[in-house]
Amino acid sequence: MHRGCWFVLIGTLLLTGEAQAQPATISGFVRDAATGETLISANVVLQGTAYGTATNAAGFYTLTGVPPGTYTLAVSYLGYRRFQIELTLQPGERRRLDVALEPEPLKAEEVVVTATRTLEEARNLSVAQVETRLVQELPAAFEPDVFRTLQLLPGVKAASDYSSGLYVRGGSPDQTLILLDGTTVYNPTHVFGFFSTFNPDAIKDVRLYKGAYPAAYGGRLGSVLAVYNKDGNRNQTRGRLSIGMLASRLLLEGPYRWGSWMIAFRRSTIEPLLAVLRSQNVEGAPDRFYFYDLNSKLNIDASANDRLSLAFYAGMDALKLPFLEDSQLRVSYGNRTATVGWMHLFSEQLFASFRVTGSYYFSLPTFELAGTPFERTNTVTDWSVRGDFEYFPSDKHTLKLGYWGGLFRFRLRDRFDQEESMRAAIDALYGALYVQETFRPSVRWVLEGGVRLSYFGRGSYVRVEPRLSVEYRPRANLRLQAGYGRYYQYLTLISSELITAFDVWLTVDEGVRPAWGDQVVMGAKWEPAAGVQVELEAYYRTMRALFEFDPFLPDVAGLAYRDLFRVGDGYAYGVEVLVQRSVGRLTGLLGYTWGRTRRRFPGVNLDAQGRPQFYPPKYDRTHDLSLVLSYDLSRSWRLSTVFTYATGQAYTEPYGQYRLGRDPFGADTRNVILTPGYNNARLPAYHRLDVGLTRRGRFFGIADYTLQVQVLNAYARRNLWFYFFEFTREGEVRRNEVPQIPIPLPNLSFTLQF
Repeated sequence: MHRGCWFVLIGTLLLTGEAQAQPATISGFVRDAATGETLISANVVLQGTAYGTATNAAGFYTLTGVPPGTYTLAVSYLGYRRFQIELTLQPGERRRLDVALEPEPLKAEEVVVTATRTLEEARNLSVAQVETRLVQELPAAFEPDVFRTLQLLPGVKAASDYSSGLYVRGGSPDQTLILLDGTTVYNPTHVFGFFSTFNPDAIKDVRLYKGAYPAAYGGRLGSVLAVYNKDGNRNQTRGRLSIGMLASRLLLEGPYRWGSWMIAFRRSTIEPLLAVLRSQNVEGAPDRFYFYDLNSKLNIDASANDRLSLAFYAGMDALKLPFLEDSQLRVSYGNRTATVGWMHLFSEQLFASFRVTGSYYFSLPTFELAGTPFERTNTVTDWSVRGDFEYFPSDKHTLKLGYWGGLFRFRLRDRFDQEESMRAAIDALYGALYVQETFRPSVRWVLEGGVRLSYFGRGSYVRVEPRLSVEYRPRANLRLQAGYGRYYQYLTLISSELITAFDVWLTVDEGVRPAWGDQVVMGAKWEPAAGVQVELEAYYRTMRALFEFDPFLPDVAGLAYRDLFRVGDGYAYGVEVLVQRSVGRLTGLLGYTWGRTRRRFPGVNLDAQGRPQFYPPKYDRTHDLSLVLSYDLSRSWRLSTVFTYATGQAYTEPYGQYRLGRDPFGADTRNVILTPGYNNARLPAYHRLDVGLTRRGRFFGIADYTLQVQVLNAYARRNLWFYFFEFTREGEVRRNEVPQIPIPLPNLSFTLQF
């Protein structure tokens, strides 16, 4: 009996010790208290400990492996009041704690609130997050634009004033994967590339992975742009009406019994002006021109652990432009996307999201010259399914894995004078599996490794893509980072900077292998003071087996598919510096990039032995600088300025020509242009100053209003777009300039929030 009591006592102590040692878990969602919108990358920490994380794309966080005890939980996000709560965790407890943050404009004395970016964002190398407020307030060419704002970041370049294309770290626009709520968008532009299709009123979050992006993404050599639309206000019905010189926008959002909804519509409003121009017989006035886009989203809160979402986007541009006699250009192009999503929380440690997506792009240009039409029908259809899982087994480990697969369909048909001159049809299955592990061996170190297995059915290509990144934190305000990744691309874009409606996507096949490349990135992030961030990154990337449509083919009729392409390679490297100030009356950023990118293709830029040499593509700019400043003149007035400077673009400078002969009528049969090399010269340096003034107040006590007056190219810099050359009969070369926006361009907009 005595011995049995001892056994019971010892067993009880052991079980008690085990229970006391059993860690606790805290998890939940972080939302905007005013709207109920989930907040992506909100910072969640237990003060005075090494336990911290950030919310994911659904606004969910979890802290696992927390020893029992009393803690202070702090949640912060840029532009919101810091949330703090004291809580006591029992052994083995699984605490669900949803947090609502109160919005609050940043003030100089509140620098401790959210002066730094989140832990997760700091850990993700080469990630840039753009505030929607910044997109709305910066001076813009008629419409606030996400792409134009991204072009102000180091490492992201613009081709011209007329193009919103993203040239990221030496890559062309087709090397950036563009996602809207997880759905691929293939031509997200309005006005033939002048600005993007993303309505700034509908956007909740924008983040650009400039390089060495993680294994959850793939399919592009360079970068990933992920755009998330708003879920809709869960607390009250609200609206926003904006009237601009080019277009007007309307946003409506609100709650309903099972969740929230959002609808945003934008349409051009220049038809009355065009009618006046036509009535005055102004040369070059189009008979028809308009564009529109529609975003909608419905969220269903099925349970505390389940949320369904339905999202839809539709946009289109249409133009009818007559010129000469019996000649005209007619173009219509646009996108449709649909996303059905399901978010499910299996437990505090296992989160999952599933999506079924559809994307459709169409382009229908018609060019009619002297009554003879050329017509093109170009469509891209992409159906996909995707699943992502996040597992948090302990405070030191986070495991992510998922799948992504679908069907890509491309159709192209050209007709000349009612006769079909080309027909192409491409159907390809694609898929990918990925796994990614984040390991935190200590407070100072974070290691992240992953691998992606991708498949493309046209050619039956299977490729392995390893990813690796590391972060070391010697001090609380300093992070040193490095990353590597291999990437494959199965698509290429035939693109025109002038008219993006003619863009055509093509794929690999048995005779055209996928492009691939490696990226290496190293960087440091330093916070010398509260609200001030300094980032330095260096990158090097290779591009192999680049395949693009051969522009020197005289005739494509009868050619095999693989003979339509030329295959080359390239590389890019550079250094980026970003300085940001996010608090106080004066905020802004300074971004600078020193970089180079080169390409090499057969038959281009040959040396004396006929071997192709590397050359700079048009968008190569050695130096690129952006300075963005915003100053609060008072509670109602804000002044914003944007200054940009960049090395001139590369172009080919001819020095003469010679004629091979004449026909019996005395006309030249062929002229050969003489050049010392491809893209051997530079346009003059590009620089421009934009200024904007914003007034905020109450509109007769019934709504908040925002009035914006902006001037682009304030000092009338005549930046050049390109040269075109004429040759005299004597063989002399005449160079003619084509400018970009040559004069100050005013912009006026008025917004009501109700």
